[in-house]
Amino acid sequence: MSNNNQPTLPDIRKTLVLNASIQKVWNAVATSEGIAAWFMPNDFQPELGYEFHLNAGPFGNSPCKVTQLDPPNRMSFEWGRDWTLTFELAELEGKTEFTLIHGGWTADMATEFGESHTVVRERMDQGWSGLVQKLSAYVEA
Repeated sequence: MSNNNQPTLPDIRKTLVLNASIQKVWNAVATSEGIAAWFMPNDFQPELGYEFHLNAGPFGNSPCKVTQLDPPNRMSFEWGRDWTLTFELAELEGKTEFTLIHGGWTADMATEFGESHTVVRERMDQGWSGLVQKLSAYVEA
């Protein structure tokens, strides 16, 4: 039996070059205070295997777990039941190339809140465009 009957949807990827040092960007994406400034309130700790929550407002607290931690270049965590979120950073002559990867999308599945992944992915794709701009404003300030 294979699971190939569940068509996966492509990861959401957002890449941008930030006019900030890699350490400053890392602090914005891998500390509780930094994540709260541009994304969501949280009780994150930068420790492998650490379980934390993102406060998604009306959707309540989403359980998360740190799955990769490679300062200052890469951090991944499980988000909710289905998703993974990865932040990749690369140094570019005093600037930082930042890539956000939001994976775990399956066409026929629904989220915990009963919405189809296809619909939510479209909304999140738009949402991340705004969020990475907030991140940019935060680290370039």
